[in-house]
Amino acid sequence: MQTLIELYDERPLENVLGVEVFRPARVVYLCPEKLTKHKELRERMQAYFAHRGIEVELEFVRARVFDAMATLQTLRGIVAGCPDCALDITGGTDAVLYAAGMLGAELPIPAFTYSIRQSCFYDIRNAAFASGLPCRVHFSVEDCILMAGGSLRTGRVDNGILEGYFPDVEPFFRLYLRHRRQWVRIVTYFQRLSQANPEGPIPLQVRGDYVVKGERGSRIEAPEEALRDLETIGFLKDLQIDREKGVSFAFRDHQIRFWLRDVGSVLELYVYKAFVDAGLFDDIRLSVQVDWEANEQQKRAVTNELDVMATRGISPIFVSCKIGEARTEALNELAILRDRFGGKVAKAVVITAERGGAPLRNRATELGIQIIDREDLLAGKLGKRLRRLVDK
Repeated sequence: MQTLIELYDERPLENVLGVEVFRPARVVYLCPEKLTKHKELRERMQAYFAHRGIEVELEFVRARVFDAMATLQTLRGIVAGCPDCALDITGGTDAVLYAAGMLGAELPIPAFTYSIRQSCFYDIRNAAFASGLPCRVHFSVEDCILMAGGSLRTGRVDNGILEGYFPDVEPFFRLYLRHRRQWVRIVTYFQRLSQANPEGPIPLQVRGDYVVKGERGSRIEAPEEALRDLETIGFLKDLQIDREKGVSFAFRDHQIRFWLRDVGSVLELYVYKAFVDAGLFDDIRLSVQVDWEANEQQKRAVTNELDVMATRGISPIFVSCKIGEARTEALNELAILRDRFGGKVAKAVVITAERGGAPLRNRATELGIQIIDREDLLAGKLGKRLRRLVDK
């Protein structure tokens, strides 16, 4: 097989998996008319295959994908110019698949498909090379985003440093659980005492009042117990607390400073480490910022941030972490990201430090999103839930 004919699909995996496995010299994509008019499509697909180290010539052929007879005529023309070709019928509209079936009745062209449920390819006709062939492709987080025409931007956290903080994650999370009900006020206190310095480097040494202003005119006293606990686990140094003279301390480093000034970081770190400890995933990223259009020059680009994203084989897993109650809007956003950048093989999970009530679970079920809540976290079942997630 020198040429692979692909039935272009809105789900990105269907457009690349056959190429990944069989490595043809040339791929002809049968596309809706509107797609062949956009040069960005060709550029994005070429960028994806270059990123994956696959040398392949791409051609995009316009087709009336809801007109089976017109599509059949287009397929005949493609096959006439490509005697050594095969047809991947994994994707495409119903009309295109019908046309492909009629083509197979006319010509002995090899045809195969991929089963997501069985994780292998199947010989539909004259494609013994695909019969029962298991899929052993492994994607990274970046692969999945590029595949769908997006790109990764620099997130809030340098993932390269995270392993060095792993000994701190469990103590930090246990401390959070002890002070969970006051956590937002604790973080707000750190934010008020450690304002950024726009004229120079951000200082680690902090000195401020015992009482600071909170939201909507409220007043927040120094969370003495939490501050001392943070000093015990090594996040703070040189802690001094005096109701009259105020509070002073030093953050251990700039990364600790960032995490103590961000409400959700403690749960995100805990979840990220749980994914790593599970040993089940090919790639794991914390703070994934996705540019939908892969256009860094565009000031108003559509972007979203995922708290954690992981991959296992060809399946991406999208994770949203919520210190507070997860709302319907968050579920909807997560479902959109999953469908856009993962398709049928992707999974989505909301991990919340609150109890997931019936309305939340019902909506999550409708969207195909799994919920891991506070009861799972308190019982130490996060790793078990992650293993169950990949077994389904």
